[in-house]
Amino acid sequence: MGNIWTDRAKYQTWLDVEVAACEANFQLGRVPESAMEEIRQKAAFDPERILEIEQEVRHDVIAFLTNVNEHVGDAGRFIHLGMTSSDVLDTGLALQLKASTALLLKEIKELKNSISRLALVHKNTVMIGRSHAIHGEPITFGFKLAGWLAETIRNIKRLERLEKEISVGQISGAMGTYANTDPEVERLTCQLLGLSPDTASTQVISRDRHADYVQTLALVGTSLDRFATEIRNLQRTDVLEVEESFAKGQKGSSAMPHKRNPIRSERISGLARVLRSYVVAALENVALWHERDISHSSTERMMFPDTSITLHFMLKEMTQIIDGLGVYPNNMLKNLNVYGGVVFSQRVLLALVENGMCREDAYRIVQRNAHAAWNKDGGNFRENLEKDEELKAHLDIEKLHNCFNTEIHQAHLDVIWKRLGI
Repeated sequence: MGNIWTDRAKYQTWLDVEVAACEANFQLGRVPESAMEEIRQKAAFDPERILEIEQEVRHDVIAFLTNVNEHVGDAGRFIHLGMTSSDVLDTGLALQLKASTALLLKEIKELKNSISRLALVHKNTVMIGRSHAIHGEPITFGFKLAGWLAETIRNIKRLERLEKEISVGQISGAMGTYANTDPEVERLTCQLLGLSPDTASTQVISRDRHADYVQTLALVGTSLDRFATEIRNLQRTDVLEVEESFAKGQKGSSAMPHKRNPIRSERISGLARVLRSYVVAALENVALWHERDISHSSTERMMFPDTSITLHFMLKEMTQIIDGLGVYPNNMLKNLNVYGGVVFSQRVLLALVENGMCREDAYRIVQRNAHAAWNKDGGNFRENLEKDEELKAHLDIEKLHNCFNTEIHQAHLDVIWKRLGI
């Protein structure tokens, strides 16, 4: 990914645009064949020489064109015909963004596969579900991962849509009116480059497309933040239901030898904040003065490389975390059954209601016994219920015991697996 955003790669996209525009003009009979052959063979650039020229002319595209003409010679007069700087800059940028999105798609599909594999392994690994960080009702770890998988699939679709939205070029000249060029040059140039002509550019391609790029990357990164935050919480010492892999020789603390910290998940959460921080700048870039200004330019020189490289790294990192994740089913069961299975309270409530007790009285009985067990040393909800005379008058022991299994919580999960196609 980093190679896409080097100065050399940027200049190469500029050269690709200029040569493609020459090819378009050649096809339309506006460039002699001999000149076109010279351009094909000799068109080149030297990044250091471009910077040297830019020190004098204070204009990056002019410096680039000057250097290209030093290589091409007289045929260089056919380069940049009827074009303006933004034709080169924005169309070249589109090539970089398209290549970047393709790499992001490759990595996020690897992540999808990793999550899918782990979800299948733990489809029936029972654990506690939590709301407000408090024990709720049983779920499975595979069910939790199914949610991550569904979100990742949505993010793949977002990136696929984005790839089309961002693959847009322009060869429309100053102000975008085609006054000194032909729309057919734009069509042919974009065709050669694998882009589509912008519907209606000014002197620049409107920055709503570019804001869409940054916002989409930030959203994908925020999904990774959600997964990473869950891993961090599940790795807490008092939970320890999953754990990042810990390499041989790795150390967690300079002072505390026992530490095994979720540093990679924490890294992802931190980097997601960087991605989100660029969203405001990307949105601010949309409102340029009149047909163009260059207030967006300085921001984009930082923003596009940073967001693209950062998300690419985050996707690779998350895939490796998932592939190496330690999962501890015994701890999941231990946590599930804390205080004698208080998390089965709804099943007991519903059983009492089904046996004819009014909901208010049933709720009172179940809550009384649950709270008597909650956070008590040796507290046991199930034993409390078995001793409750008011409950036993409405619910026999066998029906009570049936409330403490997880089958009902897994009975309909196949609906989700079918939706996901796994």
